[in-house]
Amino acid sequence: MIERIAVYESEGFDPHRNLAIEQHLLETVLGGCCLLYLWQNERTVVIGKNQNAWAECRTTELFNDGGRLARRLSGGGAVYHDLGNLNFTFLMRDEDYDLMRQLSVIRRACRLCGIETELSGRNDVLASGRKFSGNAFYHHEGRAYHHGTLLVDVDADAMGRYLSPSKAKLESKGVESVRSRVVNLRELNPAITVDALKAAMRQAFAEVYDLPVSAPPVPDETRVEELAAHYASDAWLFGQKLPFTFRCESRFSWGGIELQICADRGVITDAKVYTDAMDDGLADKLKAALIGCPLRKEAIRQALQDTVEQDKRADLIELIASVL
Repeated sequence: MIERIAVYESEGFDPHRNLAIEQHLLETVLGGCCLLYLWQNERTVVIGKNQNAWAECRTTELFNDGGRLARRLSGGGAVYHDLGNLNFTFLMRDEDYDLMRQLSVIRRACRLCGIETELSGRNDVLASGRKFSGNAFYHHEGRAYHHGTLLVDVDADAMGRYLSPSKAKLESKGVESVRSRVVNLRELNPAITVDALKAAMRQAFAEVYDLPVSAPPVPDETRVEELAAHYASDAWLFGQKLPFTFRCESRFSWGGIELQICADRGVITDAKVYTDAMDDGLADKLKAALIGCPLRKEAIRQALQDTVEQDKRADLIELIASVL
């Protein structure tokens, strides 16, 4: 049961430090407490935990323009952040996690700013039928966070220039471009600003939880710097680029996936999994199941039997079998 709420606002726009603060807040959040973390990144593409950076972002163009790439802990797809975007994170213990309550804070904040909203699909919030907030989720060792974007006045041209989602992903949503399916809240209310939305989020947070906002925690700077270095490292951002025997990819109702598989003498010796599925553990589970498995459909079916959820298993088996 939530007995205390607090709001922490980041003072900087460095995506690696902001993600470090987010992780540190998660590591230290107490039972019975819900933290709302408000933060902004400057000219940044943030990819999901298991995504392929080169496939999701035009990295050369982003870096040439002084932008940054970041990889978060949660699953889901790539997003573009600039100072026209407000990011939020709700952090708490698992027993206090309540997605609909958390989403109601966002919707009430928008209503306070004169904008009505609706929920859509697995992780989107819409206004006038277009997406202004994408959400992602992470659970670890009894703690959880729910975070996302609030597009206030984002540079839509930059968003389209840096993000490069697969054609299959766009076709599955029935749209022609990244830009066509999102909306800035300023298009709906020209008076809204990021600062006004921050204030509305604080007010809505207190109203929804019916509690006063307490003083925020003070992060351990040493731990934040350690985590920031990790988030900025090439090892985290890009991972190991494998030579691979074959590659396959597709898009399903639960998300898109790309597999790079190395094999020797008919046995899988290594695998790399990229996905925007909301299950942040899928890539690790699939990789562990495949390594050591013979490259045969029935063997793969057996390997996935106890490690991958039923709704994904048949899709994955047929995908891999299609290139054997």
